[in-house]
Amino acid sequence: MAWRIDEAVMRGEIDNRTRGRVTGRIWFAGRAEPVRLELEGNCWRDLAGRRLEFTNPEPKPVDIGKLAAMQQGVVGDITASRKVKVPEIPLDQIGEYYAAKKPWPWHWGNSLYLEWFSRRNGRVVIESATFELRIAGDIAWEMTPEEETEQRRANAAAMTGFMDRLVEAAGTQADGAREDAPPEWDEKPQTEEEAEAMQARSDLLADRVEARLRREGENADYEKILHEEIERLRRERGEPEPTPGQLARNAEWIEEMNRAAEEELDNPDPEIENEIRRKHPLAERAFELSLRLRRAARAGRWAPEGASPEHPVAELEGAVMCAGAKLAGALNGCRWPPLLDASAGVIVRLKRARGYLDDALRAAEACREDKLIAPARLNPVVAEVAGLAKETDKLIAELRAKLERGID
Repeated sequence: MAWRIDEAVMRGEIDNRTRGRVTGRIWFAGRAEPVRLELEGNCWRDLAGRRLEFTNPEPKPVDIGKLAAMQQGVVGDITASRKVKVPEIPLDQIGEYYAAKKPWPWHWGNSLYLEWFSRRNGRVVIESATFELRIAGDIAWEMTPEEETEQRRANAAAMTGFMDRLVEAAGTQADGAREDAPPEWDEKPQTEEEAEAMQARSDLLADRVEARLRREGENADYEKILHEEIERLRRERGEPEPTPGQLARNAEWIEEMNRAAEEELDNPDPEIENEIRRKHPLAERAFELSLRLRRAARAGRWAPEGASPEHPVAELEGAVMCAGAKLAGALNGCRWPPLLDASAGVIVRLKRARGYLDDALRAAEACREDKLIAPARLNPVVAEVAGLAKETDKLIAELRAKLERGID
């Protein structure tokens, strides 16, 4: 499920001249002020270190009233070099060619593809092969092929994380227990064991959905795939089909949540806006460590050119990066400590981050044994990773004590 709003675009700019950060502004037909982007991550290699300006020669008004004016989140795939089939006939004639079973004329062209994952609107995609593109200003930095491989890994992680949240919501609906549920539903706080079971279910479902999305390509129908995989998992688990009453209550709850979301977009609460922007210090420490580690590894040539993902240095970098992503997903955008109803889910995410930190420590030990990184450079990294692990353990213990008390 994605916002696809390319027809409404009038013009825009994407700026990745600061490593690890993509900003931008996009003007839409019928909307006076531009939508602003503040995203973590980098573009693909063709746009990394650059500022891109683009113009739509034929913008069309489209209802984008629910698209938040500030888009904060993480980058997906952002590139101007994706190859697509560009029709050489008007789009409204393609159906006639299909009906007549005649191949329609086309050529390969470069498509602008802007994808990000917003905290307010989820996945947003702008894709067009007809926009006019221009690189403006000087190039601030160049991305290496190895860095692009890492960025695409991070993009995949962003997609997986986004689907995790949607799938978890779907799983919650299937299990019939949720925050803000009607009074007749079970409102007891979720236990850590229940959250683990839900996470395992969500992981399996997300893996299956992602595999099908990649297999079926650009024409994949996300909503259809998600529904089919939810049904498949329900049958495998021997769960009964939801009753008409349960479906009706689900629909009422979803409609109520949609109304609340629309009201919030129309009348944003400054306190909630501040919460959305809030970044937890532990997640920020992990993110900054991953950036420093990557730069040091490149500058010091800790791994040979073209090293496999199984190389100890690559494993160290990857584990720290994944730990940071999990910590951000668990801690950013909310106040601490979380509400009682959300505590078990946060514990599960923190435990995933803790597992990646353990992986990083094991990879660091392999680097030490193989003498891949000088002790003077490796020891501070190990100390920082160990510190992150210790702080993560403290947060987990705090939430477990809260669950045991049973009060906010």
